[in-house]
Amino acid sequence: MTTSKIRQIGNSQGVVLPKEILAAVNAKLGDEVTVTVTAEGAIQLQPYDPNISAQVEKARDIAHRYRNALRELAK
Repeated sequence: MTTSKIRQIGNSQGVVLPKEILAAVNAKLGDEVTVTVTAEGAIQLQPYDPNISAQVEKARDIAHRYRNALRELAK
């Protein structure tokens, strides 16, 4: 386990990942990642996959179109 500080990066804040961590997950400078927060509050980084992003957008579209039916089913 390693620790890092949250740092000011321009107008944003970020965490610098040590090169050992990046090497362990086969990531390099310029790679895109998807950032998610779990129910427990943990931050997860996953390689960006455009196919998954398209699927998420499609699911959001379906959920928006059928929101009333989904709301009734959730009761």
